[in-house]
Amino acid sequence: MREVSQDDIEEAALGLLPLDAWHRAQGGRMVPFAGYEMPVQYEGIMAEHLWTREHAGLFDVSHMGQLIFSGEGVDAALETLLPGEMQKLGEGRMRYSLLLAENGGIHDDLMATRLPADNAFEEDAGAFYLVVNGACKWDDLGVFREHLPDEIRIAHLDEQALLALQGPKAVAALDRIVPGVSDLVFMTAAAFAWQGNPLWISRSGYTGEDGFEISLPGDCVAAFADALLEQPEVKPIGLGARDSLRLEAGLPLYGHDLDLETTPIAADLGFALSKRRREEGGFPGAERILIEREQGSIAKRVGLMVEGRQPVREGAMVVDADGNEVGKVTSGGFAPSVGAPIAMAYVPTAMAGPGTEITLAQRGKIHRATVTPMPFIPHRYVRKKG
Repeated sequence: MREVSQDDIEEAALGLLPLDAWHRAQGGRMVPFAGYEMPVQYEGIMAEHLWTREHAGLFDVSHMGQLIFSGEGVDAALETLLPGEMQKLGEGRMRYSLLLAENGGIHDDLMATRLPADNAFEEDAGAFYLVVNGACKWDDLGVFREHLPDEIRIAHLDEQALLALQGPKAVAALDRIVPGVSDLVFMTAAAFAWQGNPLWISRSGYTGEDGFEISLPGDCVAAFADALLEQPEVKPIGLGARDSLRLEAGLPLYGHDLDLETTPIAADLGFALSKRRREEGGFPGAERILIEREQGSIAKRVGLMVEGRQPVREGAMVVDADGNEVGKVTSGGFAPSVGAPIAMAYVPTAMAGPGTEITLAQRGKIHRATVTPMPFIPHRYVRKKG
């Protein structure tokens, strides 16, 4: 772990993931993603998707940015850029939040956790651990460093790996080698150890399933991944299934469903604005965002069930009765657990009600779709012990 300088932000070089050789040994088909070579699949996207829904899938998400923010008043400082309640966030508690721009658009979405004194990073109690998206982590660091006071220290955990174990049998598999993780509930985190190595584990994920994210030193991640694969419930899963799983769960992907031109209200992420912050404001774009919250936004992110078997992809147009483009598909594909094509799109708010029939145009073909509530399949998070 080291403190981030402006030179780091400007000169970030591409690198290999700690598990690069491990993925290749497992038969992973590697593709460029977020500046790294990453596995898109092992045995096949459909099989990996369904295995995760029924058992436990192991994902390498070490491309994500793992950041530590510390210093006096760090929670209040973060609130100048994030619209969530950070000052009252309890130790070991997590919160989904957004890094906002002055126009109310979204630089990134992220997870923030307040660290207890007992943590895997040797930080004082009260520091914040943030996980940001890999494709924009250096841009995020630039925003944080530009706008936060100099006394707020920002450290990039560039030697840490990050794994996600997702699925209904993830808890049984992980608790076998890291006893005690079953005591966590959704959106909580704590320190653990494995063979003398410090682990920071949260009960969270990006599939809609129960599961965990595990931050650990890069020099032990291959051995830990091997230990997980020895569990009968666990198989390695690639980017392809990660995308179809999150789409079924109705979870947006930054750079596709979220960007600097999209507000939290249009993205249907108003829940990320805590009550106090809605009342007080004080975050970038607050005036626009709070007006939209009261009066509605021009467009809204919705889920679509697409007729037939042919998926529509990102970039497909939403068209009105006269063939004019009025919206756009931002994510789409075949949903293995649903058994049909699904999509996310931005449509005029007047067309965003469930049951509304939508016309899509892609590559000269017309597709029919219906607005449907998200998630497309129920979330299965564990919110209570037992």
